[in-house]
Amino acid sequence: MALATAHQPVAHAPAHNQLAIKRAGLWLFFFSETILFGLLLSARFYLEGIHREELDQLLGLGITIVLLLSSVTAYTAETAIEHDNKKVGSWYLFFTILLGLLFAGGVAFEWSTAHFHRYESFGSVFFTMTGIHATHVVTGVVMLILVWIQALRGRYSSKNPWAVSAVVMYWHFVDVVWVFYYPALYLTK
Repeated sequence: MALATAHQPVAHAPAHNQLAIKRAGLWLFFFSETILFGLLLSARFYLEGIHREELDQLLGLGITIVLLLSSVTAYTAETAIEHDNKKVGSWYLFFTILLGLLFAGGVAFEWSTAHFHRYESFGSVFFTMTGIHATHVVTGVVMLILVWIQALRGRYSSKNPWAVSAVVMYWHFVDVVWVFYYPALYLTK
């Protein structure tokens, strides 16, 4: 009997360990994604000698501003929820979702109006880089929607913010990737 009680974990240890494991897993995911996005960025510069097609600079700047603004709204949502301001947090999650959809729509519009083909050197790099990034943005929007629905139900608070924090970290990661992609695709020749 004494042996059985000696090996029982402390009540708070499993939850703490679980959170640490989740955080470590998220950072390992970010590391692996950094390799993917870094290789695509390297491909762009490896093929720098190719002629870069003209891109819609205003659209590129516009979608970049939208994505950066979405990082601000995501941060505001996370901070509000961490301070138990659930209503403000829910609203800013909603604004982040709208901005993410606007960004994805801008990318889709640019694809539909591109004056180059995906089988050309620059086209293949451009469509691959923006396509994989847009897929990550749409994935982020889906995760934000799921978190937003739960936030509307009052699930998250200062004592339980992990899902919101994880999705916002993912969102910031996707935004940081675009900070590198935007100049590589739109500003360099």
